[in-house]
Amino acid sequence: MLYSPTDTFYPVVRVSLDRRMTENTFDPAPRRADSVDSDLEPILSVMNQQSMVPISSVTPAQAREQFEATSGFAESESVHEIHEFDISGPAGPVTIRAYRPSSATSLPVILYFHGGGFVLGSLDTHDALCSALSNRAEALVLSVDYRLAPEHPFPAGLRDSYTALQWAATHAESLGGDPETLVVAGDSAGGNLAAACSLLSIDRDGPPIDRQLLLYPPVASGVADPHESYDENGDGYFLERADMEWFSAAYIQDPIQARNEYLSPLLARDLSGLPAATVVTAGFDPLRDEGIAYANRLAGAGVSVSHRHYPAMIHGFVSMFGMVATAEDCLDSISESIGNK
Repeated sequence: MLYSPTDTFYPVVRVSLDRRMTENTFDPAPRRADSVDSDLEPILSVMNQQSMVPISSVTPAQAREQFEATSGFAESESVHEIHEFDISGPAGPVTIRAYRPSSATSLPVILYFHGGGFVLGSLDTHDALCSALSNRAEALVLSVDYRLAPEHPFPAGLRDSYTALQWAATHAESLGGDPETLVVAGDSAGGNLAAACSLLSIDRDGPPIDRQLLLYPPVASGVADPHESYDENGDGYFLERADMEWFSAAYIQDPIQARNEYLSPLLARDLSGLPAATVVTAGFDPLRDEGIAYANRLAGAGVSVSHRHYPAMIHGFVSMFGMVATAEDCLDSISESIGNK
């Protein structure tokens, strides 16, 4: 079903779902290395030398323009076929960009939600990552252009994302995809949307999801419940605490929503029955601890979890493939896990 503008997302308590005995994979590496990876040092140096205006001091439009200009860490790859189309959304058209790596059919389907704090980001800022993911996982990638805050606060972006999930489950086969192998994925804010869509799909008897791929997701109630990593990594490592406060103020405009499990999946009382999860976290990321906590919560609920922690990395590092060797390795690893499903 499509949602009307007046729909409200209420927290739901799930009970009596079968718990699965699973073997989980957790990276034993320390939470934070002694220093950032040497490949990251020139990138952070350039960022500091550019004297970018802090996000918290500009308008959303200015922040978006700056993000678009500085997000091109990697080159987009050539893909067999790329095209854009609109689907009917809860408040108008939702644009999807489809990446098809070959003319093969029955490809795994990756529904991808871009990062950017729910305020920034676009199909273009994540074109390189989506094209690389399509080629390496040999998957049909559907990148979703969901509505952004503050013009469209929570739950607008989630409504668009869940609508795209429903569409993909019904129509991906016409694009060469296999709806039986449907992955919801995203980085940062997009990881939050992927996790929330997984919750919604269980609670509303929605499309079956094969796996959720969560790259350094914000899954707690943000600055209202800060983890230790907010203080430890709150300044100097790309994503800063002041940025998170700015994003939260734009996205959460009704204080009561801060305790909504679809906004903050870590608040959900029951995570059993959710799709298998791959969770990626980084040592120098303010969001590190909530990502680790969510991986642990999922495993404790019987969900199959592969947690991949990179102690010398920063927030957003996977998008730096081609420049950062560890990002390259991570991208290959998560792509292989999807392709082997």
